[in-house]
Amino acid sequence: MSSSNSGRFETRCVHTGVAKDSAYNSATTPIYPSSTFYWDDLKTHRGYDYTRSGNPTRRALEENLASLEGGIDCRATCTGMAAVTASLYLFKHGDHIIAGHDIYGGTYRLLSDVLPDLGIQVSFVNMSDPENVRRAIRKETKGVWIETPSNPLLNLVDIKSITTVAKERNLVSIADNTFMSPCLQRPIEHGVDVVVHSTTKYLNGHSDVVGGAVITSQQAHADRIAYVVNALGLGCSPFDAWLVLRGVKTLGPRMEVHQRNALAIARMLHEHPRVERVYYPGLPDHPHHELAKRQQDGFGAMLSFDVMSDRSYAEKVLTGSKLILLAESLGGVESLWEYPETMSHASISQEARRAAGISDRTIRLSVGIEHVDDLIADLRQALDR
Repeated sequence: MSSSNSGRFETRCVHTGVAKDSAYNSATTPIYPSSTFYWDDLKTHRGYDYTRSGNPTRRALEENLASLEGGIDCRATCTGMAAVTASLYLFKHGDHIIAGHDIYGGTYRLLSDVLPDLGIQVSFVNMSDPENVRRAIRKETKGVWIETPSNPLLNLVDIKSITTVAKERNLVSIADNTFMSPCLQRPIEHGVDVVVHSTTKYLNGHSDVVGGAVITSQQAHADRIAYVVNALGLGCSPFDAWLVLRGVKTLGPRMEVHQRNALAIARMLHEHPRVERVYYPGLPDHPHHELAKRQQDGFGAMLSFDVMSDRSYAEKVLTGSKLILLAESLGGVESLWEYPETMSHASISQEARRAAGISDRTIRLSVGIEHVDDLIADLRQALDR
């Protein structure tokens, strides 16, 4: 039996990258923890020589994720930020990149604080209007960084419109698809060149590994990313790759429960007297609701909301849950919430947070797969304390 790269999405989640054991026909992908592999002679080996450069377990995961995203290649990295870093090595000194103004704090920090030291300039614009991207283009602009839905306010970017602008000017388009996963959104289908993930999140789904992935749609980009991941030593460990590959098997059914719960919770919060605003594309009054219906296969399981009153009330709510864990990260089977002001977006200046729409009353919630009635009851008691 060969490793399957065909079938519908859920089938590929389960089978792609699995059939690697010709000796014993293992039903799961073996873990190859070896740091090195011996050669047959001075010129030939069995495809792997040193795990930093390549590993059979890691390659199985890469085959799986490339298939799910519709790319030609994938490189799995040790963290999500390692994936972001690797993708940015498609640019060089003197280049300029355009990025969204309301993106993940770790990405914002890298783009705003680190890249300028390397001679790469970044402009942050509101990408909800493609014309803002067009106006920000300079002669030295080489790339566009897309995050949709955005973190934490769930603003959407019209991927097709942005990639159309990018292609007009021969710009490399990179999309962070962590919030949606390829189950609900596949940016390459909308013209994106490179997709990045924090595999820590929905792809793994169990809060027991950190990792990342870069999926490419063009051979030149694939070759460059492969070189960079090897040269910088960014590859993930075999065991971490195995954990993510195990998690991916249940991605489809997990996402169904995640987003079903999220929609019910968003509706409850929308009606709650102590909630001022809910940020969730699945609600009809979300400004990008129709766009979400066009470019996504679902509304996802991330939402944010602003509470009434002040920061002290937000703190009481966040520490009043009995089920939802106060923790950074997202996409695990357990529900997590966090406070962007001091946690996920603390690396961004207060001025930049306010410009992005993040206030000191904003709470971000990653909805898990617990029974939705229990989650709603827990949220109500936390809000009503």
